[in-house]
Amino acid sequence: MTTDDWVADTRTSYDTVAVSYTDQLRDAIAGGPHLRAALAVFAEQVQTAGGGPVADVGCGPGHVTAHLHRLGVDAFGIDLSPGMIDVARRDHPDLRFEVGSMTDLHLSDASVAGLLAWWSLIHIPDEEVPTVFAHFRRVLRPGGPLQIGFHVGDTSRLKTEGYGGHPMSVHVHHRQPDKVASWMREAGFVIEAQWLCDPDEEVPQALLFARRPAEAAEASS
Repeated sequence: MTTDDWVADTRTSYDTVAVSYTDQLRDAIAGGPHLRAALAVFAEQVQTAGGGPVADVGCGPGHVTAHLHRLGVDAFGIDLSPGMIDVARRDHPDLRFEVGSMTDLHLSDASVAGLLAWWSLIHIPDEEVPTVFAHFRRVLRPGGPLQIGFHVGDTSRLKTEGYGGHPMSVHVHHRQPDKVASWMREAGFVIEAQWLCDPDEEVPQALLFARRPAEAAEASS
C-alpha cells in the first residue's frame, strides 16, 4: 500500500465516523483523571518554557485542544480528516483548527512552543514514523515539550468498522514504549518520563513525555 492509499483511507474513514466518534468520546477526558494529569503536566511544561502556540496534531473533534485552552495554553488543532475539523470548529468556534497531515506538516520551523499527538500516531506505518518525528522536531522550538499517547502491544490490525458500526479502513498499530522512545531519540528528542495506563486491560495505553533539547544542549551534542 502506498502512502497516498493509507492516508486517503484514514481520511475517508474518519470523515465517515466524525459525528459518532465525537459523541462516544466527548467525556473521555472528564472521566480520565490520569489523562487530565498528563495534560496538566504538558500545560505546565509549555508555560515554564515561556508559552506560545501549541499544536495538537491529530486533534480529531478538538476536545483535547479545548481542554488545553482551558488550562491556559494557546492550543490549535490539526487533523487529517476535514469531517473531524468541521466538528471541531462547530463545537469550539473560538479555537483554531486546520486540515493537515503529520507526515507532511505545514508549519514553519521552530514555530510551536509545544506539540501533542494523542492516539494519532497509531495509524502511521512503522516506515513513516521517523518522518513524522522529524517534522515534530523541526516545528518545535528548542526546549519545547512533546507528548505522545498510543496503544501498547506488538500487533497491527485492519479496522473495518467502528464508532456506531460505520465502515472504516484503517490500520491500527500497537507498539511498545521502548520502540516509540527509540524513534523519538533518533529524531533528537530527550525522553523525560513514561506513563503506562490501564496495565491490566487487554490493550494498555502509554504516554511518553519528551522535549526538544535547548539550543545550547543541541550545540554540545
